[in-house]
Amino acid sequence: MPSSVTLPVEGQATARAHAAATRYYRRFGLFERLLHAGLMFSFIGCALSGLPLLFPYTGWAKALAGLMGGFHGAGLVHRVCATVMCVVFVTHILQFLWRGLASGTLLSVLWGPNSLMPQPKDIVDIWQHIKYFLGRGPRPQFDRYTYWEKFDYMAVFWGMFIIGGSGLLLWFAIPLSSFVPGWLFNVATLVHGEEALLAVGFIFTIHFFNGHLRPEKFPMDMVIFTGRIAEHELREERPLEYERLRRDGRLTSIEATPPASTAVAFGRIVGGTALVLGIITVVLIIYGLLVR
Repeated sequence: MPSSVTLPVEGQATARAHAAATRYYRRFGLFERLLHAGLMFSFIGCALSGLPLLFPYTGWAKALAGLMGGFHGAGLVHRVCATVMCVVFVTHILQFLWRGLASGTLLSVLWGPNSLMPQPKDIVDIWQHIKYFLGRGPRPQFDRYTYWEKFDYMAVFWGMFIIGGSGLLLWFAIPLSSFVPGWLFNVATLVHGEEALLAVGFIFTIHFFNGHLRPEKFPMDMVIFTGRIAEHELREERPLEYERLRRDGRLTSIEATPPASTAVAFGRIVGGTALVLGIITVVLIIYGLLVR
């Protein structure tokens, strides 16, 4: 009986000691994490408030809208979340420009290993990754950002201009009707709904899988919540970045303390809730499409 009680305690102590011995490096600052949090919450809010308007004939849409005070309330929630999303997007653009000006040229944020812009290496990485999945070659060597992370990043720009632009057109339809033809509002309605449905499906499946459900990350990648990445993860997942930082002697400058247990717990609660809501949303969308 005593051994059955002390073993878990010893195991926990060993785990804590191992975590303390592991080096961690800062990957994202507080500002980037706050922007991601704003984008995450506003996107989920837009999804949960907008989908009932796309599937009003289903019982789940009526129930979900009822939680927000009916379809009128859902529309209000949708606009508030859309406003937050636009603020986050504009803030990121200003941050993007500020970094370019601080470095003396925008080229530093538009090109190179620290840029989220797609580059020729990403095409090579995609091809090498396909061969790796087929057992025909080694795993590609990734840098700071992988090609799928860049795809997610660029998808936000596409969504903000297509979904956001059509949404603003519909939001201010009455004053704008004096300047634009009526058929444009019909096109905006179609584009806004279909593109939003595509975005929701992509984020709640592909993005969630890449970020949390991959075997090496399951059940959740905590880096976006804690801002820290363990040394072995940086070395194995992004060897080109690790080697460049080591060669330039910059690893010490980004070394960080291990993530606090409270930060990890908070990240798991928030991320887990988003993951569950996303999976439920995908199931409801599939059901809504099948009964249409």
